[in-house]
Amino acid sequence: MAVKNKQRSLKVNYLIIFLGGLVLLTLGVLVFLMVVQNVYGNYELEEILPTKENLETFAYEEKAAVLYSVYTENMLPEGSTWLSDNIDTWESFLKAIKIDFDFITDQDIELGEHRKYKLLILPGAKSISDKQIIQIKKFLEEGGSVFTSGGPATFSDEAKWRGWEFFTEVFGMKFTKEIDPEEDRYKVHTLRGNIPLTAGIPSGYTLRIATWDRPIYAEVLEPRTEQVSFWYDFRYEQGLVREQIRLSTGIAHGTYGKGRFVWFGFELNSVIGKQEDYIYFDRLFRNSINWLTYKPTGYVKDWPDPFKAAMILTPEIKNQPGNILNLTSTVNAPMTFLVDFETAVSYPGLMRSISNKGDFAAMVDVGVYQSTNDTLNIISDKEFQIGNISFVKDTLESILNEPLKGISPTFGFYDEYTLQVLSEQDFEFLITDSLTDRSVPKIEYRQNKPIMVVTRTARDDYKVVRDYGLTQTNFQYYTYEEDVDRLLIEGGLYVMKLHTEYQLRPGYVNVVNDVISYARENNVWVTSIQELRDWWLRKGGVEVRYETRSKRRISVEISNPTDSPIVDFVVEINLNKDVTNVNMTSDIINTKIPRYEFNESNNTLYIYIELLEEGETRSYLVDFENVNDEQLIKIF
Repeated sequence: MAVKNKQRSLKVNYLIIFLGGLVLLTLGVLVFLMVVQNVYGNYELEEILPTKENLETFAYEEKAAVLYSVYTENMLPEGSTWLSDNIDTWESFLKAIKIDFDFITDQDIELGEHRKYKLLILPGAKSISDKQIIQIKKFLEEGGSVFTSGGPATFSDEAKWRGWEFFTEVFGMKFTKEIDPEEDRYKVHTLRGNIPLTAGIPSGYTLRIATWDRPIYAEVLEPRTEQVSFWYDFRYEQGLVREQIRLSTGIAHGTYGKGRFVWFGFELNSVIGKQEDYIYFDRLFRNSINWLTYKPTGYVKDWPDPFKAAMILTPEIKNQPGNILNLTSTVNAPMTFLVDFETAVSYPGLMRSISNKGDFAAMVDVGVYQSTNDTLNIISDKEFQIGNISFVKDTLESILNEPLKGISPTFGFYDEYTLQVLSEQDFEFLITDSLTDRSVPKIEYRQNKPIMVVTRTARDDYKVVRDYGLTQTNFQYYTYEEDVDRLLIEGGLYVMKLHTEYQLRPGYVNVVNDVISYARENNVWVTSIQELRDWWLRKGGVEVRYETRSKRRISVEISNPTDSPIVDFVVEINLNKDVTNVNMTSDIINTKIPRYEFNESNNTLYIYIELLEEGETRSYLVDFENVNDEQLIKIF
């Protein structure tokens, strides 16, 4: 009997096992769904089910299509490698950013084979057929993206001139002119700052573009197209600034139908210059691909919120030094006085009387002279510079009774020795008349000490009053106003250099106040050199990384690798697509969510960081809903 009871107690209850397994399976599915949501954000259940459509989407690695236009090749002189050279350059850029691609033919586009791709690249495709034009338009209208250069479709497949109708209709721009290589061997090309295509590139950065391919000037006609750069060079070219910028677009991006385009008015292999130029051009190319494929771009805003540009006043005190009082008595703004050594020694009382009005920088001769053939400026050796800079520093500090923090080289030139001497003697900034490759400051580190270099970014009163001969104050004001507008377009720093014998004369000085008022009305940060340096060091210490997690979520990481806190800065993340219901969270417990705003007109998320401690890293998740979800089923 006992044996029978024992056997009965070992009997398996299948119902309990089945129910228990069902509970475990349900819990497993719920945990899986929670993990998926934690990593990828909001999703719809049908998006993760193993359906045929979803499996094809996951298995299919989307590629770009690159047109090798035989129609264009046929119109070139016999033996020309122009097209194949351009194609090779595009190929190397695409491989560098790990974008897979296929080469396609003119006939492929005519037959609509390109429509299985999301991105169509048209390098130097001057000659295309009417059938291709129809297919490319349909491709854009249905949501495809096009990346092109030069003058696409300006010739037919039979090499007959077609004109700029396709260019104007699709890209919303009007052809202005081609650059004649016989007039200029290369042209300076200025990039606007703080927009998606130029993220991570200094505002106002200038590329040098060779003119052998006849680069193109264009004018933006429609609001669906945005100007990214311009050919106008204020350093050497005449004309009304606003008009010249408007007529000289060199890069643009925009929309056509549901699709997007990026247009470069020059070929990729036309970029020439030093290594830094190629680094920034590579970044421009990557940003362009990101925008075309709906990937985000991010950067730290150049200036404190809500400013769009910045401005400093740098009056030079040399001839007619008493006129500096006309400025200090009428203008309520920070300023940095550039003081001539002999003038300071001759007028010590004047120097001390204005010392509470701003900072001082000494005008120092670093021994610039010309070579025997008068083509090369040569700067003296380090020993000469040490002696000169030390003597000027000690003398002026004894007059001013305060430390001297900056210099301005007499002829505008400086070299590596200059920076080394400034570091050794604890200088903090250098202001130069040299023309460089950007319209924002640059930090140079020597012996682990930061030196801020500020270069000329606008026309001074030597140009406006002396060279242009503008004696009427309204014309003077208009000329300065144009440069303020240009720096607003670039997003750069307006360095307003003034001279005591010109703009600071009693009859002219009021123009300065008017220019400052205009700048402030247009969200220009009018600041001192010290505030500028402090801000630029803080901003430069921030690192921003971002990653697409899914079509409804990106992750953003903001770091401070420096050994001091960074305060009050704005990180801009452009989502590069139309979204709504934006929400910020963090997958790390106790992470404080900062104040943030999303601007639907430009698809930009502004993250306002009040304090980031030394060595601190913050990780955020940005969730959103896509306005055109069906357009983003497949993205890179």
